[in-house]
Amino acid sequence: MTKEIGWMRWVPGLVTLRHYQADWLPRDLVAGLVLTTMLVPVGIAYAAASGVPGIYGLYATIVPLLAYALFGPSRILVLGPDSSLAALILGVVLPLSQGDPMRAVALAGGMAIVSGVICIIAGLAKLGFITELLSKPIRYGYMNGIALTVLISQVPKLLGFKIEGDGPLRNIIAIVRAIFDGEVNLTAFAIGAGTLIVILALKRFKRVPGILLAVIGATVIAGVLDLGATAGISVLGPLPQGLPGFAIPWLTSADLVPVLLGGAAVAMVSFADTSVLSRTYAARLKSPVDPNQEMVGLGAANFAAGFFQGFPISSSSSRTPVAEAAGARTQLTGVVGAIAVALLLVFAPNLLADLPSAALAAVVIASAIGLFEFGDLVRIYRIQRWEFWLSIVCFAGVAVFGAIPGIGIAVVLAVIEFLWDGWRPHSAILGRAEGIKGYHDITRYPDARRVPGLVLFRWDAPLFFANAELFRERVLEVIATAPTPTRWLVIAAEPVTSVDVTANDSLAELVKSLQEAGVALRFAELKDPVKDKLKRFGFYAELGEAAFFPTLGAAVNAYLKAHDDVEWVDWEDR
Repeated sequence: MTKEIGWMRWVPGLVTLRHYQADWLPRDLVAGLVLTTMLVPVGIAYAAASGVPGIYGLYATIVPLLAYALFGPSRILVLGPDSSLAALILGVVLPLSQGDPMRAVALAGGMAIVSGVICIIAGLAKLGFITELLSKPIRYGYMNGIALTVLISQVPKLLGFKIEGDGPLRNIIAIVRAIFDGEVNLTAFAIGAGTLIVILALKRFKRVPGILLAVIGATVIAGVLDLGATAGISVLGPLPQGLPGFAIPWLTSADLVPVLLGGAAVAMVSFADTSVLSRTYAARLKSPVDPNQEMVGLGAANFAAGFFQGFPISSSSSRTPVAEAAGARTQLTGVVGAIAVALLLVFAPNLLADLPSAALAAVVIASAIGLFEFGDLVRIYRIQRWEFWLSIVCFAGVAVFGAIPGIGIAVVLAVIEFLWDGWRPHSAILGRAEGIKGYHDITRYPDARRVPGLVLFRWDAPLFFANAELFRERVLEVIATAPTPTRWLVIAAEPVTSVDVTANDSLAELVKSLQEAGVALRFAELKDPVKDKLKRFGFYAELGEAAFFPTLGAAVNAYLKAHDDVEWVDWEDR
């Protein structure tokens, strides 16, 4: 039994199936059919936005839903093509495919496989926490940049013309030039703008399928009036009949680096979005989700999509609420949706032949508008401006250089932000404040008394290679500026969570410098795991066990006992 449980934890879908309750089935069936009404138009729209033919958006819907139903831990999450990934996929596909749709499909499939492998490996290695390194301002910055990039990429389709651009800024220039040259198709624009208005107007009504109604309306109008022929607007055309087949996305050697980088960027963005959405619904449904298994489930869905003519996918913040509102109880909802889409491809592939490209662009634009985050950025600007400007830099990186370079900039900034407090941490000289227990920062308590000849110095960070020299400099500075000649320097080391080899060697050099100045180095409140490291390095034995104290109070008492000529009366002893 234990062995079965250990194996089954990697396939949560089977665990759910074993405990499936009969009264869940009607709700899952209805929710799956309702969900299908969004899966089809959104899948096609996001495929077009990603630079691949619309049919592949449906392929990237069917297979990932089935894979996630087996490997995904969340009962409610809906996966599929997503607007947040469109700019990343397009950034790789557009320049490399050179207009060849099948080459675009192969490139996008390769990105899905790379993303899937990265997520699966990271999940198995229990690295589900890594996206937490991206702070909220950084996430806002790159998502705002991606939203703008996606929106700009869809404006030409909304206006009924094509442009040759490479990057958001060049696209804006090309769009403006095309508008002044009179290339706007007013009929396409009317269809697209009308679709967008309907979607946005109905968005507030959670139970109304606004996207479906808008897309059906645009398709009926285009079909009845034969706008594809009479007005020259672009329409979807008949879809190939049949289901996606297994296909290896063959790539050239020149494709490898862009696909690997693009797949890695997709893995980061998709898991960041998925983990946030998954945690949100886990809290709402009171069913905890393992982030590592979430990464495996997302990876399996992407991996499967890549081998079945799909492209990178993520969780959906628009389709998941639809599933929930329709009464979904388990991932059977996604399975029903996948089967319904598959039946559409087999029995009614021409149903959406008259769907205007401008209407698809409106679907993507409406989703991109939802990606923008401004309200919370105002709050961040008000409370911590440097993080606001960090977000703006990430936004500018994506908007100016494109989605993938912009994501790289965001990652670099995230690492710098993460390490900054460690590189240049806060430190404090401690004193005894009247009537207050413990020892406290003398800058916060200017009246705090200091024991003559004793310096209590707190270092608020791990000790490692990047801050070891700064630590030494600050220690020597506090000794040089002490009000009385220093005999002991006690490091209040409770905040020190780690020490590396470089820092250990720097400590050894510091001990020699202090000894030459007649100062003894002592430690207080050092954590046992850090002591264990110092023991392995040999520093603990070199300094001696007597140099380490469990508390600051014990260190102060030992100093006063060793130097009975020091005049000191603590307020507690009066």
